[in-house]
Amino acid sequence: MKKKFHRLIQWCKTKIKTVTPGKNAVKGAALGLLSITVFLWVLYAILVAKSINDIWVLLLFLGFTLAVLLGGLISIWLIKLVYKIPRGYKIALLIAVPFLIMMTFDNLLPLFVVLVASLFGAAVFVLKKTGFKNLSIPKKIVAILGLVLGLGGIIYSIATYIPKGFDVDPIANAALESASKSEHIRAESPAKKGNHKVQTLTYGSGEDRHRPEYGDFVTLKTNAVNGLAFIDDWDGFGGWWREKYWGFDAKSLPLNARVWYPEGDGPFPVALIVHGNHSMQDYSDVGYAYLGELLASKGIILASVDENFINSSWSDIFGGLDEENDARGWLLLEHLKLWHQWNEEEGHQFQNKIDTSKLALIGHSRGGEAVGHAAMFNTLPFYPDDASIKFDYNYDIQSIVAIAPVDGQYEPGESGTEIQDVNYFVLHGAQDSDVTSFAGSQQYERITFRDSLYRFKSGLYIYGANHGQFNTSWGNNDVGNPFTGLLNLKQLLDGDDQRKIAEVYISAFLEATLRNRHEYLPMFTDARKAQNWLPETIYLNQFQDSNTELLCTFDEDFDVTSTTDDKGIISSENLTVWREQEIQLKWKKKGSRAVFLGWDYDLEEEDEMMDTLSDSLLASYSIHSPMPIKDIDSTTVFVFSMAESTESSNPKAEGKWVNNNNEEEEEEKQFDEGETEEEDTETEENEDDEPKKPLDFTISLKDSTGQVVRFPLSNFSALQREIEPVLWKMDFLTGDTSSEQVFQLFYFPFYAMREINPNFNPSSIENIEFIFDKSKNGVVAIDNIGFMKSL
Repeated sequence: MKKKFHRLIQWCKTKIKTVTPGKNAVKGAALGLLSITVFLWVLYAILVAKSINDIWVLLLFLGFTLAVLLGGLISIWLIKLVYKIPRGYKIALLIAVPFLIMMTFDNLLPLFVVLVASLFGAAVFVLKKTGFKNLSIPKKIVAILGLVLGLGGIIYSIATYIPKGFDVDPIANAALESASKSEHIRAESPAKKGNHKVQTLTYGSGEDRHRPEYGDFVTLKTNAVNGLAFIDDWDGFGGWWREKYWGFDAKSLPLNARVWYPEGDGPFPVALIVHGNHSMQDYSDVGYAYLGELLASKGIILASVDENFINSSWSDIFGGLDEENDARGWLLLEHLKLWHQWNEEEGHQFQNKIDTSKLALIGHSRGGEAVGHAAMFNTLPFYPDDASIKFDYNYDIQSIVAIAPVDGQYEPGESGTEIQDVNYFVLHGAQDSDVTSFAGSQQYERITFRDSLYRFKSGLYIYGANHGQFNTSWGNNDVGNPFTGLLNLKQLLDGDDQRKIAEVYISAFLEATLRNRHEYLPMFTDARKAQNWLPETIYLNQFQDSNTELLCTFDEDFDVTSTTDDKGIISSENLTVWREQEIQLKWKKKGSRAVFLGWDYDLEEEDEMMDTLSDSLLASYSIHSPMPIKDIDSTTVFVFSMAESTESSNPKAEGKWVNNNNEEEEEEKQFDEGETEEEDTETEENEDDEPKKPLDFTISLKDSTGQVVRFPLSNFSALQREIEPVLWKMDFLTGDTSSEQVFQLFYFPFYAMREINPNFNPSSIENIEFIFDKSKNGVVAIDNIGFMKSL
């Protein structure tokens, strides 16, 4: 039998060999392919030249042809080079590189490891097997050099890995450097524990395989819900493993949560908090106990919702859930349905203890996007992606909190979620290595107010905060890579400090929106109003309320001289940059436009400006209204949002705009009298150690009688320079930073302007002017210029 099998194999090989193309066939195929390709290429070039009536385009085709030939030759050379690599080392490379890339999430670092490990291994093996004495002098030198470089690379890697991180260029905190001092809120800290005694319980299926708090020891049993319409791709191997682990599929999702609630009769407001995406087997719902204890002590029920069963799994590499954030949001509404049922259920421990007119949703990461979906679904009659699914919720959701949210993981109807008439607060950290862009600012732009109630939306950007430390079980590693030492954690806030910020702001937001404690509102426009309660770092606040009337949003058209209400006229003088443009975040466009203004003065020192620059050369931007702006009085505040743009302040510094007539004079400016080249270099190095000075300029308002009030931007705060966090240690070598334009609200009460000029009448403003007279160059992005009532 064995002989027959071998004869069969030999016969197959013989038959295959008889039909295998020979050398002539291969040459013919190559010549045929090249001939037809060359003919078509030449014909194509001639037809293109003829169609555009320009024979010189043939030079372009010739250049492309030479580039292709050169690329082909280089490719052949590289293939031969790779082929010459010894077989053993070639196999080692092909095995090691994919593993190294997977472990480091990087391309440059694996190359470094390959080089160092190869040098060290080669040197050690040669010295051990061959012996140093048996090597020729050249090979001794190479072996020693390889050992030194390899060992040095290993020592350098360890020395780089062990520290938390490295120092970055110092950043000036513009808000704290301001000469004006913000009056602190006169109230107790919202992070101070309340007087209610706190109790805890869990509710859930009672059948959880892995978590006794939702299994045998659950306090309140709940029924499963069918989420099949909202979850895609719970199938294949990934779906099989997910179902095997949890014991259920998308048709029977449990309603699980751990609850912190105050003792007492109530009724109490209810807030749900939901985690984001994490390993489904590293449970995330336990990480918000610090908020549960605080809020319950202050008379607010907090339920931390378990949605770990739709989080990521290692099995997802074979296909996992796709765009499941609508399911996360829908599940929150099903939880709210439970609380409404319990509030009305005779004899239930929560009967009549729920204030169903005061509901809040809090979400972290993907959960931070999901709370927006829940708020929108809550008001809709049907599921927007499948109108066969009827909705009937319409709960009184008053407040939404998004902690470091994503945006666009799920898009209803392939559009961003739009929310109306709900208070919204988003907070995000500059050191976030997971959601590295301030994605919540996109949802912020899509919040609108149309009813008659007072509502507001606010954003908080925190230097030093990361993604995970808002959840105690996630910690300081945002990327899931166990080699935490690859991250630059030097600028990271302490975890307790980061959670303190969350406690202060989330508690204050819920007190303001659920209990009308408006004394906390000012901290949402200016973190300095709460600085005694907060760790010291850089905070950037965004704010807009239902009383805000905007003169310029820059979203209405492409005419840079028009205002939003189409009545004003915009003009400028001596600007080097002037355009209206979509605001670009690191990941996506923000969904809002701003005006970008730049100025650049030819001055050696910034202090020279007031002495040497005439008013006629100053750059300025003016908004003129033919009719006085109405409904403004001493209780009104002039507001706008602004961020630095790090683009060139003199984009026309090249080409025809450059004046080359004074080259000799420019060379003479390189050395001041008595200065040496070494002194110049030392001065530059000292300047590099100094943080960039925050930007400042003058704001001028004129009323219809000609009365003018002028004040510096720094009366509120100078403009914070763009924050450029370094998230990975490797970024120090590559120069990569994770910066983007984050806007800050600027807030100028009219009562303070009347103190500058008592004759100024704010109710008849006709002209607003920004005069760039205090910083010798810069570019700023300004948005949402308008007025609001004082807080």
